[in-house]
Formats: sequence, structure tokens, C-alpha cells
Amino acid sequence: MNINALEPVPQASPIRNSHNPVLATVLSIVPGLGQLYNRRWIKGIVFLVIGLSLIIALSAPIANSIAGMITLGDNPETDDSRNLLVQGLLSSVIGIILLGLYVLNLLDARKDAKKRQEGIRTPSVRQAFQDSWEHGFPYFVVVPNFIMMALIVIFPLLFMISLAFTNYNLYNSPPAHLLDWVGFANFKALFTEAVWSKSLFTVLSWTVVWTLAATTLQIVLAFFLAVMVNDSRVRFKRLIRTVLILPWAVPSFMTVLVFTAMFNDTFGAINRDIFSHFGVSIPWLSDPTWARVAIIGIQVWLGFPYVFTLITGVLQGISKDWYEAADVDGGSRWKKFRFITMPHVLFATAPLLIMQYSFNFNNFNIIYLFNKGGPPVPGQNSGATDILISWVYSLTFKENNYKMAAAVSIIMGIVVAAFALYQFSKTRSFREEDMY
Repeated sequence: MNINALEPVPQASPIRNSHNPVLATVLSIVPGLGQLYNRRWIKGIVFLVIGLSLIIALSAPIANSIAGMITLGDNPETDDSRNLLVQGLLSSVIGIILLGLYVLNLLDARKDAKKRQEGIRTPSVRQAFQDSWEHGFPYFVVVPNFIMMALIVIFPLLFMISLAFTNYNLYNSPPAHLLDWVGFANFKALFTEAVWSKSLFTVLSWTVVWTLAATTLQIVLAFFLAVMVNDSRVRFKRLIRTVLILPWAVPSFMTVLVFTAMFNDTFGAINRDIFSHFGVSIPWLSDPTWARVAIIGIQVWLGFPYVFTLITGVLQGISKDWYEAADVDGGSRWKKFRFITMPHVLFATAPLLIMQYSFNFNNFNIIYLFNKGGPPVPGQNSGATDILISWVYSLTFKENNYKMAAAVSIIMGIVVAAFALYQFSKTRSFREEDMY
């Protein structure tokens, strides 16, 4: 028996040729030439025609628009700084997208050249299209949506950020005046000028207190009610749950308006029909402290039904075997709640509960509808119950102070993003997602 016959026959390595990937990449500086060098004729012609058409048609408008964004106009009679800023930002977004496509053109030429250099057969146009459809289907779906998001979401965000670095306010408003870039002057004013710094820190501190108090209370109340109703000894569970979610079924703006009338200092039902029997009249709308207490109470009423429904669904999914095993081991009600109920609920609902904090941080409706951010506070340009989002609204639509509104919006976005990212990173569900 020939032992050598059992040895594997070495496979012949691909025949390498002199095809140069570097040359293909350099030629692709003119879109399509690299593909033509790689003998991808149809792809090369398509890239060449589309690339040159875009370069010829868009190069000058994009350059002019970006230049106008930098200067923000030279003559107030003919230039509108807002239009120049919008055109410049839009051109920048389109330019970045086109630059990304241009880089993909270079990488595509280099990749095809490497395959030809290694002797790998270049697929036909039909085969290449089928392979791209099968392996790159997620990109075909995601990329158009990303482009739309860039134009619809990112573009307004960039416009808002840009306004924070200009002097756009009621007294310097286009088209009568041209805007100027002022750098970080608006942010400096927020933290150094007495009126702005006092307003900022007061509103920011109340926003944090409001978010933590209102959201935590509604979660605790919902958790307590869900656990109580889920108890096996409670009868008429469906009726009780239906009644408890009724505040969620009524439109929130209607509920807030009704509560506003009930909390009125003079003719409100709470003072007139309840506290009047004790000789007490609470200034719910005119006193800052009582106005804040009223708003927190209203938000707890409005917010707990959603959390109650969420936790109820999780509780019904917990296996009874866990509790039976705990009974066998002599576990108390508190231990069963601590080691079975709470971990299951928090693991399933933590991301949504965190989003409740983010929602209340920007909960404009209740603040504006209840008292429009009032009552006013001496020495501030913000109301006692104003949170950041309602203060931005007041600066924008009442005072036309667009530059400071944009600056506050940036601070607000940073706070929300940092808080949400930190909280999500600490949740067990977030950490375990990376393990799969």
C-alpha cells in the first residue's frame, strides 16, 4: 500500500497577475475609470455617467451655498441669513452623502482589482446584482431610510444647533438685519449674566426635581396597585383594572384642563368644596410651591395607568412555580416580592421605565396647559413651574429670542442623552444583550 497516496493533494494557489489595486484606486478619482480598468464595463460606464453628472451639476451650487453659510450674507437688502444658513446646511448634508458614495466608489474599485490580481473570476453584472441583493439586503433597506433621516431629522437639528452660535433675536432678525456668528457668547451669557444664569439653574433644578418626583411616584403607585390587584385573593380583577386605566383612556389635555379649573384659587372645586370646610384656601396657581405640588400630583394621576398596565402584563407572565417553591422554603411575602416579583418586573420593563423619565423631562403639555409655566418669578425670565422645554417654547414664541432658545435646547439634549445612556448601560437587559 502506498502511504503517499493517503496524503492530501496540495491545492494549487490562484494564479496572480499584474493587475494593480493601487492604480485602480487612483483611476477611480474620476468615478468609473477604476471600474473600467477592472473590466467591469457596465458598472464603470454607469459610475462614470452618474458621477460626472453629479459633479458638474452640484459642485458649484454646493460650494456657493457653503460659502453663504460661512458669511451669512453681505447685503441685508438682497441676502437673508436664514435662507443662506438653511441652504448651506442642506448642501453640507448632501455633500457628506455624496462624499460617502465617492469613497465607496474608490473602495469598490480597489476590492475588484484585488480579486483580479488574485485570479478570482469577476462575476457578471447579473450575478453581481444577485449577490448584492442576497448579502446586502439590509443595506438596501437601511440606506434610503438613513438618507431620509439625515434630511428630515438631522437637518433641523443642525439648524437649531447653528442658531445657538448666532445673534438671532427679536432685535436682530432677518430680513431687516443680517446674522453674525458669535461663537460661544450665548452659552457664556447663560452661565455668567445674572438673569440668565439664575433662570437656567432654577429651571434646570426644578426640571430634575419634577422628573424624578413625578415619574418615581407614578411608578411606585402603579407597582403597588398592580401587585395588589394581581393578588389571588382579590376578586373582580377585570373591573378593577378597567377602572384604574380610565385616566389613560381620556385625552391628557382634557384632563389637565379639568384639573386646572379644579385647582383654581378662587372658584376651583378643591378649594371651594373641600378645603373651605376647614377654613383653608391654598393658592394652587399663584404660589410657586403649591403650583409645583399640583403639577406633580396631576402627572402621577395621568402617568400611572400606563405603568400599571405594563407591570400587570409582566406579573401575569411570572410562573406560579416560583412562588410555590418559595412557600416550600418558608419565604415570606416580602422575600417573594424582593427576590421574585421585583427582579422579573424590572428586568422586563427597565428600558420602558427609563423612557418614562425621559418623557417627563420633556413633558411640555402638562406644564403649558396647567399654568403656562407660571406663576412669574421676580428677577427671572422664566416661570416657577417652567421646565426646560416650556422655557424654550417661551423664549422662542413669546420673546423671539431664538439664539438663547437654541442654546438651552442643546443643553437640554445633552442632559437627556447622557441620562438615558447612563441608565440604559446600567440595566441588566442592556448588558446581557451584548452577550448574544
